[in-house]
Amino acid sequence: MASSHFDEKDGIDSATCYFSDTNLIKLFNFPLFFSLLSLSFVLSLNKMSNLSSITATAALLLSLISTVTSHYSSSSFSSSPPAPQSTVWHSARATYYAASDPRDAVGGACGYGDLVKAGYGMATVGLSEALFQRGQICGACFELRCVDDLRWCIPGTSYIVTATNFCAPNYGFTAEGGGRCNPPNKHFVLPIEAFEKIAIWKAGNMPVQYRRIKCRREGGVRFTIDGSGIFVSVLISNVGGAGDIVAVKIKGSRTGWLPMGRNWGQNWHINSDLRNQPLSFEVTNSDGLTLTSYNVAPKNWNFGQTFEGKQFEV
Repeated sequence: MASSHFDEKDGIDSATCYFSDTNLIKLFNFPLFFSLLSLSFVLSLNKMSNLSSITATAALLLSLISTVTSHYSSSSFSSSPPAPQSTVWHSARATYYAASDPRDAVGGACGYGDLVKAGYGMATVGLSEALFQRGQICGACFELRCVDDLRWCIPGTSYIVTATNFCAPNYGFTAEGGGRCNPPNKHFVLPIEAFEKIAIWKAGNMPVQYRRIKCRREGGVRFTIDGSGIFVSVLISNVGGAGDIVAVKIKGSRTGWLPMGRNWGQNWHINSDLRNQPLSFEVTNSDGLTLTSYNVAPKNWNFGQTFEGKQFEV
């Protein structure tokens, strides 16, 4: 069994390995063992007078060594790192909403609150159901570019946005007849400020291409603690790298690591009395990297406060 944490200083995964049956097998050199065993047999066979017996025994041992060596050299004990995110462009469509829309202030379905104060500004996007993944995608970054319409596209431009909201389907229309965010449509809803980075606003419902990319953030991952009594809710924002979080653990000075559940968007919750103790967090992103920030919140933390931990390197 191995435990891996992302080391911000070195920018690599540092693993602590514990001796298990698998690790002991990895440390044992089977080909060398059988080679020494065969040598012992051959020396003992020198005392035999039957040459055919010696030849047959030696051939059998060589066959056994070859089989064992081949098996262990092709075994799956070593693990490969997660595959990098795809750089392939995919087809979708995009529309925009007006700057006075209330979504600018409330932060939408991911729960980030005021997007400007949260550090995302207007470089944000709402995703259709086919892309939203029930909120797990919140915080991920996409690069968009306008395609196929030379009248409205701004040539040679692309724009990077963060997933912060959900574009709900409208089943009063078909996917082809007005239900832009209905499955299986892949649709992006942008603030007009972001839309105008890649196209003229008159374009309306524009064909675009998108790809998932790494997020670059200023400062560390932010943990906003809310709740009451033993109910603790933590909003996780400003996440670099993959951007989205798939698992969270929390630890007080008087507890072990406790898994948290996803409440909605990137809000995670737990029922545990964690008051009057410093809090540490362990977050895992969709790339499989785990970042541990110790004693992020001091002993005297209060609900409503935001604290900053380490950051995933890009």
